[in-house]
Amino acid sequence: MTSQPLAAGWGKPELDLSGADWQSSSRGSGDVQIAFVEGFIAMRNSERPESPSLIFAPDEWRKFVLGARGGEFDLT
Repeated sequence: MTSQPLAAGWGKPELDLSGADWQSSSRGSGDVQIAFVEGFIAMRNSERPESPSLIFAPDEWRKFVLGARGGEFDLT
């Protein structure tokens, strides 16, 4: 766990993402990138890397991925 201060109201640390190793999908498609930083998972829009990133705790990330695989977020 990090010793950085938690973001107000979110219970997540304010991570320094300036040196993060951002990864795109293995297919290289889409606009989403993720990085593993200090035990958390950060997600950002690769076309707007300066915009705020979403920060997930490992259990939240697992639930998100399972939901995405199960079609929970399909908009079609």
